[in-house]
Amino acid sequence: MSDHLGAAAPLAPPASEGGGGLSSKGLSAGTVGLIGAVVIGISCIAPAYTLTAALGPTVSEVGFQVPAIILVGFIPMLLVAFGYRELNRQMPDAGTSFTWAARAFGPWVGWMAGWGLIAATILVLSNLAGIAVEFLFLLIDQIAGSPGSIAELAFNPFINVAVCLLFMLGATTISYRDMQTTQKLQYVLVSFQVLVLVIFSVAAFVHVAQGNAFDASPVELSWFNPFAVGSITAVVAGLSLSIFIFWGWDVTLTMNEETKDPERTPGRAATLTVITIVVLYLLISVSLLAFAGTGSEGLGLGNEDIQANVFFFLSGPILGPLAFLVSLAVLTSSASSLQSTFVSPARTLLAMGHYGALPRRFAEVSPRFFTPGFATIVSAVVASVFYTIMRFVNENVLWDTITTLGLMICFYYGITAFACVWYFRKQWFDSVRNVFFTLLFPLVGGIILAVLFGITLVESMDPDYGSGTEWFGLGSVFVLGVAIIGIGLIIMIWQAIRRPAYFRGETLSIDAPASLRRSRR
Repeated sequence: MSDHLGAAAPLAPPASEGGGGLSSKGLSAGTVGLIGAVVIGISCIAPAYTLTAALGPTVSEVGFQVPAIILVGFIPMLLVAFGYRELNRQMPDAGTSFTWAARAFGPWVGWMAGWGLIAATILVLSNLAGIAVEFLFLLIDQIAGSPGSIAELAFNPFINVAVCLLFMLGATTISYRDMQTTQKLQYVLVSFQVLVLVIFSVAAFVHVAQGNAFDASPVELSWFNPFAVGSITAVVAGLSLSIFIFWGWDVTLTMNEETKDPERTPGRAATLTVITIVVLYLLISVSLLAFAGTGSEGLGLGNEDIQANVFFFLSGPILGPLAFLVSLAVLTSSASSLQSTFVSPARTLLAMGHYGALPRRFAEVSPRFFTPGFATIVSAVVASVFYTIMRFVNENVLWDTITTLGLMICFYYGITAFACVWYFRKQWFDSVRNVFFTLLFPLVGGIILAVLFGITLVESMDPDYGSGTEWFGLGSVFVLGVAIIGIGLIIMIWQAIRRPAYFRGETLSIDAPASLRRSRR
């Protein structure tokens, strides 16, 4: 092992030596602490960008019960996070879902879990870059005081793609460098983003208290009651949106080989990230509901004309001359998330190359920065090409990828949750703690995600689902979701022919531990 790893010992003999155990990949160990991991996790979730796009549609589905839906959506995320934590304690590995599913269910399921994570992150990378472009021009428009004229430039496909690729280049350059650079950048960007969101929420409450709100609505306990939602269909629709707004916390686990105390820090960071985000979301959603109400006119959150960017339309009435700070926060949110989101696919691709599930080129680590350089570049190129093609071919389908992202999240999160249950099957009843954290919590979380996956897949067959774009008589969301999984299956079969060692369990074998590491709990 390289000297830069210091006292960190390898998890097992290198994959090339056989044995099928876990092994170190040459990443820079011990460079990310608990706070750094939480900050990167929050950055990846991108609360400002995510909520401004999701709040309006969620209001349309469930009205004032948005806080209730956020709490309900938080439940499967927290339950799955507990499963991730247990798997990480037993097997800290940069491959996360790929590695854990392979150790629990075998190489084929593991490969598809890794593919689901990679596909989800590639989809969101392309969208984050596009959102960053739009908010850059919106911000310039606000500062210049030229309503609409500059902002419209973002919708010129040539300008949009050119600036998008510049954002992608910048994010790739930072991600290619060492994790210290990523941490320092994210401390600044995330702190600014969260500060602006808190100020935005407090100012909204102040307007309500002073009687200056657009449609002041007193906060009620019923807002937090999911049973007050009109129908199960509305709950499911709202829940699907809430799954999207929480996605990204698992980036804290993909850094586990680079964190201090890799068996415990990533799991704690994941739990803290999810809890921090749910508190922030509740604060923002309650404050804006109290300020604007759920009406379909004017600034009401049910108005379809403002739902694509709720924060932008409410920032002026709430913050006055400081409204540009909200646009800057959303720009910061999408740009910082673009950079931090590279962490997950790059490290998953690194692990897949390391264990022979993909060409060995993916296992290359930068000798200068100790980061997965080749995998990072490949992720950026694929996301950039995908965005460029979709922007010119069909912009509606590009936005349907966000809904498709929800499918992929349920797909690989669900597999990972069930992997936790199965992997620890011999320890379920060793203690009361194990009953909850290795059986009940991940099982319930996995079932919820599996049900959501099935419901969304069936509903998305309707051409009216999503943007309304139709392919072969089916909705584009369904076609995209099935196509992505299908492409993964084809690539997997090709890799099995070309690189059979992994698929025979020679480089990463199924593992059923006889006992847990109780001494480290």
